[in-house]
Amino acid sequence: QVQLVESGGGLVQPGGSLRLSCAASGPTFTYTMGWFRQAPEKEREFVAAISSSGLRTYYADSVKGRGTISRDNAKNTVYLQMNSLKPEDTAVYYCAAQPRGRGSPTSGAGFSSWGQGTQVTVSS
Repeated sequence: QVQLVESGGGLVQPGGSLRLSCAASGPTFTYTMGWFRQAPEKEREFVAAISSSGLRTYYADSVKGRGTISRDNAKNTVYLQMNSLKPEDTAVYYCAAQPRGRGSPTSGAGFSSWGQGTQVTVSS
């Protein structure tokens, strides 16, 4: 039921950094929040997720050590900090919300709300 809007994407050189934001239309403290991405000719893949309380985080192996997910429930906003960006990180990045009791967020299942996506392009 919550509406999500991503921002912060753009063109960055390899090795650079970006901070993506996901603004929600209302409170998100009852949702696990996740980031997914989809590159051309590839399936949508899980990137990172954070529990409703912010106490637990999940990361795909491809971004572990380079990505950091965080949330500010008071601001209804979720963030994804991406460092040491690689050309392989080029994709449309989506924010999503998962209600309680929908299983592991790493599976990509049970996310009921999705943003429109923001383009991240890593190229020299």
